[in-house]
Order: sequence, then C-alpha cells, then structure tokens
Amino acid sequence: AYVEFLRTHPQYETTGLLDEWRKTEYGRLDENKQIYLDYTGGGLYGVSQLRQHTAMLEKNVLGNPHSANPSSLAMTDLVEETRRYVLQYFNTNAEKYTAVFTANASGALKLVGEAYPFASGGQYALTFDNHNSVNGIREFASNKGARVQYVPVGFPDLRLEQDSLDKVLDSADKSAKNLFAFPAQSNFSGVKHPLSWIEYAQQKGWDVLLDAAAFVPANRLDLSAVNPDFVCISFYKMFGYPTGIGMLLIRNSSYEILERPWFAGGTVNFASVQANSHYLANNEAAFEDGTINYLNIPAVKMGLQHLEKAGMELISRRVNDLTDWMLKELFALRHSNGKPMVRIYGPVNMEERGGTVTLNFYSPEEHLLDYRRIEELANVEGISLRTGCFCNPGAGETAEGLTPEDMQAAFKEGENISLPRFVQMIQHRGNKSAGAIRISVGLASNFTDVYRFLAFAAAFRNKSNLNIGKVTMDIANCRVIRDGS
Repeated sequence: AYVEFLRTHPQYETTGLLDEWRKTEYGRLDENKQIYLDYTGGGLYGVSQLRQHTAMLEKNVLGNPHSANPSSLAMTDLVEETRRYVLQYFNTNAEKYTAVFTANASGALKLVGEAYPFASGGQYALTFDNHNSVNGIREFASNKGARVQYVPVGFPDLRLEQDSLDKVLDSADKSAKNLFAFPAQSNFSGVKHPLSWIEYAQQKGWDVLLDAAAFVPANRLDLSAVNPDFVCISFYKMFGYPTGIGMLLIRNSSYEILERPWFAGGTVNFASVQANSHYLANNEAAFEDGTINYLNIPAVKMGLQHLEKAGMELISRRVNDLTDWMLKELFALRHSNGKPMVRIYGPVNMEERGGTVTLNFYSPEEHLLDYRRIEELANVEGISLRTGCFCNPGAGETAEGLTPEDMQAAFKEGENISLPRFVQMIQHRGNKSAGAIRISVGLASNFTDVYRFLAFAAAFRNKSNLNIGKVTMDIANCRVIRDGS
C-alpha cells in the first residue's frame, strides 16, 4: 500500500524530516501505540518545546510583568519579545496590527463581540459554517439592535455560493457599522473559504473578522497579503503547548472603533473610585484583562520556532498528501451490495480544503451507524478521533440534512435538551444524524496512522447497528453532552 501511495504522491518523500520528528519529538505516539487523528481538536507538542520552556523557567527569576522590579522587567521583555515574534510570524508588525494575548480563541472572539459598535442600522453577517464562539457574537449584535444575517453553505460540498454571499454583503448600509465573520478553514468540513472575501467585503462597507484557528496549524496566514480587521488564533491548535493562550490581532486602522464595555486590572492608565472615572490604557494593554498567562507566553515563541524548523510548506504538503489519499480510499469503500460505506461531508478532493475529514458510516441497507459506538470501537484500537457536532451547528445541520423543523422540535424540549437527547429524537425523524465522526491529520501524522484508520473503517463492511453493538457509555455523564470543538 505504501508503494502505491508513493506512486500517486511522490512529493511525500520530501517530508522525511517529519518521520524523523515522529521518532524524536513525538515518539510517545508509537511507544503508547496511539493513532492520533484529532489535530483540529488540538495539536501535539514536541518534547523539545517542553525542554526549552522548562530550561527557561529553571534559569530565570520571573515575576508578574505589571511592575518595574527586576523579575517583572525580565518577564515583560520575554512577553514583548513573543508578541513581536507572533506578528513577524504572520508577516506583519506593530505598525499594522495590535497583538492581544487572550485565554483562547473564544476569548479573542468575545473581545470583538463585546467591543464592536453594533447598532440599529448596522449588521452582523456570518456564514453557516462557523464555530459557536463566532455564532455567539450574534447575541451582542442583536442586543444592540443590529441585524443578524447568515450566509448558507451549499450541499454537498459545504461551500458558500457567491450569489448568496453577494446578497448579504450588498445589503449593508455603508454609513453604519457592519461586521462580517467567516473561518479561513472550516473546523467541520475542512473547506478553505477564499481569503479574497476579506477585501471583497471591506470594499462593500464591512469590517471583517477572520477565524484562523483551524487554518494556521497547517497553513501560513500572510497578513501582508490580506488585511482582516480582526483575527483570532489558538496556539495549542498550532503546536500543542501551551494551552490557555490565544490571540486577537486587531488591524490598527480598526482599533479605534472598538469600545470596551468595562475595565479591569492592567487595562487602565488611571482609575478612581472617588471620581468614578477611568482612562483605558493604550494599544494591547486595554484588552488584556488582569494578569496574562505570563510564564507560558514565552512558550508560544518556542512553538512557532518549532513549526518554522520544519517549514509550513513541508507540513502542508504532508497534510495534503495524507488527506488526499484518505479521501480517495474512504470514498472507494463499498459494501458487498455496492452501496457506499461512508458519507463524507464536504469536498471529496483536495481542491481548496485542508486536513479535516468529517463523515458517517452507513449499513448495506443505507441505515446510519451510530457514530458514538464507532468512537467506542476506535478507542479500543487506540485511535483518537472526535465525534459530535464540533461546535459548528450550521455546517452540521446542513451536512446532516437537519431542517428548521427538526431544530425547533429540539428547542421545544426546553433548556434540558442535550446532544444525547437530540440524537434519540432525530433517529425518529428519518435516517438522519445529529453528529458525525471527524478525522484530522497534522504535523506528526504519518502514512501508518491513516492506513490503520482505513483498516479500521474497512471492518464495517456489511455491518449494521446490530452487528457493531449498542453504545455503552453512560449517557448521563458522557462527554458528548458538552459538544467539543
């Protein structure tokens, strides 16, 4: 199989450095007999990242940066060095973008949502294909009187149609403030949405919020080529460690429109209780609430340097080759009666798509196999994949054929509705799914990972739900109640 793979993907051999890293940086995968296929959920760290960060902590005396003592100043230097390095990594600088450290990508998105000057006459437009943390901004928009519009994605490729996008973008009142949000890459389907939409929307009177969290682990975002007004980033998705640090990049020309609804420690130049007034700090300090995760921030620079040692072109090539082969092999899987074994949600080729593949398995009679049971069986084989809706209800509802009536029936259940309960409901509304299986490859993936997953997938040939057994997880306590990204 490997020889045939190389015949169709000869460039894969040029990514041999990553096979060396699989032994030296990520050897724990093979030592623990783990097949990790959840890179969209979280990246993996290399051992050299940990050693470098630990050595820095052992060597230095570092204190809270909000002071002028020696330990504080030393820490401030490291934080600002990392801030500059992040901007450099994305091919920009402090003259063009303000880099704000946050707790995660969701925290970055919330900063935009609560500070953007939504008002009556303005709009918040977003694609069906968006993470819930982008969907959540609609609450800020509607509460301030702005109109909320969604741009649908088409079936089966889950891409946006230009006519639908134009209809929404052309509806903007250019005298009002309008925000358009979309992901550079879908965390559900792997679709890469055109970055050309950024300038296109801006010319039509929109500010643009780009969710880059699923894009940047295997692609370079060049902020000298595209200029979104706001960008959110998750560092652990890029290189695994540290968790608890994200970033909001604010285009400086858009900085002044943001209006923070409160102030906190570290965000003010001056505040008074008796005068009942305050002045916000300048630049990134106005958005970094309280004490930043200062001891871990230097590990962000180390993580970016780790990626640069391999080179993003090399990482992208490996991800693309493995994903291309996996898609073709999955698409070819058939039951003995000729019926397809899997249904892939999104593109079945590598045209403008990344290393995320979402699917469901079906029986020879075309009945849906319970994705939760398949996850249980994958666990037994040491395969880490992800199931659920991946915090992207818009793409999921479209992919899985869920109708407004289906969703309204769920909300009639009240606040106690959960994903497991919805799964039970939807099974009685036709051969539909309330979730799916997501496989994603990344920096440390190799041919064997994908080969073993495909062997696992092939084992469902001619199987029905009766053959694979019932879900054994405790529905009352299982993790799928809180759907993960």
